[in-house]
Amino acid sequence: MILNTDLDAVSIIDNYKSLIWTDRYYKCGDFELFSSMNKDIINHIKQDYYLQSRHSKHVMIVEELRIESDVEDGANIVITGRSLESILNRRIIWGQVTISGNLQNGIKALLDMCIISPDDEKRKIPNFIFEESTDPAITELEIEAQYTGDNLYDVVQIICEEMGIGFKVTLNDNKQFVFKLYSGVDRSYEQTEVPFVIFSPNFENIVNSNYIESKASLKNVTLIGGEGEGANRKYSAIAIEECSGLNRRELFTDARDISSDVGDGKILTDSEYYAQLDQRGFENLAENTSITYFEGQVETTIMFKYGVDFFDGDIVQIENEYGHNNRARIIEMVTSINEEGTSTYPTLETL
Repeated sequence: MILNTDLDAVSIIDNYKSLIWTDRYYKCGDFELFSSMNKDIINHIKQDYYLQSRHSKHVMIVEELRIESDVEDGANIVITGRSLESILNRRIIWGQVTISGNLQNGIKALLDMCIISPDDEKRKIPNFIFEESTDPAITELEIEAQYTGDNLYDVVQIICEEMGIGFKVTLNDNKQFVFKLYSGVDRSYEQTEVPFVIFSPNFENIVNSNYIESKASLKNVTLIGGEGEGANRKYSAIAIEECSGLNRRELFTDARDISSDVGDGKILTDSEYYAQLDQRGFENLAENTSITYFEGQVETTIMFKYGVDFFDGDIVQIENEYGHNNRARIIEMVTSINEEGTSTYPTLETL
């Protein structure tokens, strides 16, 4: 379904060559629609319009239209864009901002300052709201951090990935963009509260699979440089694990933008300041981890169906024919629709 900039439905697209629709847990999703040129598409799809799919709860923003002409194939149009979470990418943190204590409250404060109720009315998005989570996996998280001029999307995305939680912006019936933090449900063998979800060749619900392990970008220790110059510069160091010798992989984090003077006459104590340096260090290390991914084409007509039995961010059990048996979080779900039918491809990050 196509929605215009007022979020009113203007048309339905049911005739196209292919659609690739990707939902993500830690990041915004994206889509690519490929179709031969026709009046419905060219008349109804425009930049800044929106797409809804019955396969997903996410809504995509149309960002690019590209017309490709070929003597043999004729004219085709390729339409691409990202999901509503990308709205955060349109704002920066204006000036210096410190968040301390409850993580959800801190992220809400950032959204209030940048989007919901900023001092400058021109920065406000009127139909953007924050929905608080009551999930203890969200409400019990804490943060100490300071940002100056950072992109809002980058800040929220890095915080969420470091904490293992997701964020989403959905569209409600009142035509409001609803931001919410959430945590996936554990559906692995390590719990008994909800039915298990298992992907395994033994259950014939994985058609093809790839198992990937890599330490190429791993860093596990960082030295963080804060304010000051030369011998007076403040430093902190953190490690995500006990490591030495060849197992120690170091990284420098430049955090000179973090200031102990947060304005209004308030000066951070040493413990408060170094906590913020450490937070920046953890965020940097979170971007430089070892990876273990399990990718597979899921058979959605057997046993488990995306959007019914499992969702973005859920933890499931995975097995393959080579003895790998792990709990894994669904961090990405790609739905591909073409003349051959519909296929669903998850990307799972082992825990």
